[in-house]
Amino acid sequence: MALIALSGSWPAGLAQTQLPEQETLQVTETVTITAPAPEGAARPIPNAPIQDAYILGPGDAVVVELLDIPEYSGVFTIGPDGTLYLPRLRSLVVEGLTVEELRYFLTRQFSAYVRDPQVFVSPAAYRPIRVYIGGEVARPGYYYLSGKQGVVGLEEATTSTNPGATNLATGQVGVAGRATTAGITSNPANQIGPRILGVQVNEALRLPTVFDALRTAGGVTPFSKLSEVSVTRKRPLSSGGGKMRTKLNFLTLITEGNESQNIRLFDGDTVVVARSPVELREQIIKAGQTNLSPDFVQVFVTGRVRAPGSKVLPQGASLDQALASAGGQKLIRGQVEFIRFNRDGTTDQRKFFVGGANPAGSYKNPILMAGDVVRVNDSPLSATVTVLNELTGPAVGVYSVYSLFRDFQ
Repeated sequence: MALIALSGSWPAGLAQTQLPEQETLQVTETVTITAPAPEGAARPIPNAPIQDAYILGPGDAVVVELLDIPEYSGVFTIGPDGTLYLPRLRSLVVEGLTVEELRYFLTRQFSAYVRDPQVFVSPAAYRPIRVYIGGEVARPGYYYLSGKQGVVGLEEATTSTNPGATNLATGQVGVAGRATTAGITSNPANQIGPRILGVQVNEALRLPTVFDALRTAGGVTPFSKLSEVSVTRKRPLSSGGGKMRTKLNFLTLITEGNESQNIRLFDGDTVVVARSPVELREQIIKAGQTNLSPDFVQVFVTGRVRAPGSKVLPQGASLDQALASAGGQKLIRGQVEFIRFNRDGTTDQRKFFVGGANPAGSYKNPILMAGDVVRVNDSPLSATVTVLNELTGPAVGVYSVYSLFRDFQ
């Protein structure tokens, strides 16, 4: 990862302080927007790269320690108005500052009451962040994320008590009066930590990552181009505000375990997944082997098949597998009709005869997505037989009733 070095004149007391090295973004685009600082909060110049620095906001809790002065130390929460209430200093506007900027700012403020104050600041609890996840994901939109990440579909798995109810995350079928919790492992992040002044320390101290965001949005689709994922982030106000953008090759995380592409997300980030013009079958299979996407998809198979209805198939299943799960096609049949309703309002509709070797992902054997419809139409012969049965059925019924009364007399 490339670092961005900032130059400028440093305050005398700050020049000797060095921040620990941080993992940062490789910024590919920066849009500068001038934003004035709120009154009452000085905006010091940081002495470290800021593109990956956490920006404090309402709901965050920080540990403030003034060395050898315990009455000024403790765990404090930033209020909804972005202010931090501290002993002696009262309300201070700290929203938009990084942790290091807050330390420097409090050092200056305490200087009016303490000789040569030594202030230490560290996060105690992170607020849930609000990010926008868009592009080619299952359910784009705004999501709240926190460090506590559970198993996909856990809520449904632990509450589904309807007989025959199928959990698309685990593939388990519910039993009446029993929750389908088998196979669900507890997440250590959900364990409650110690409390200090009403704040649970060590809870949600892990910031969500891109992987968590994509999983929360329902996972990827066969058209998700994971090699092109962009993240847009706000810059601290002390650096002039604005936004910056970086591009990630998220596919290498799945194929090679490249954690450098699974960056942490901050409040206000935007994650966009590019769309591929063709189905990426190998990618969806790789994603299906992880917990990035739900394990199963639900499709509908109807028409001239032996067992029509809703079918739950593994992630990455093709049209041939859907027909096989419906018991196969009947002997007399026509063309197969494939229907997919896209999010942009268009409809992907195909008609073809199934036969021969059609590889998964081809035109006649597409990779299925949740909600797809597969219908096996009638042939001219089967349609004629159906029409004749509909026409002759009432006549045969009337004749049978007439024959019954005639025999009775």
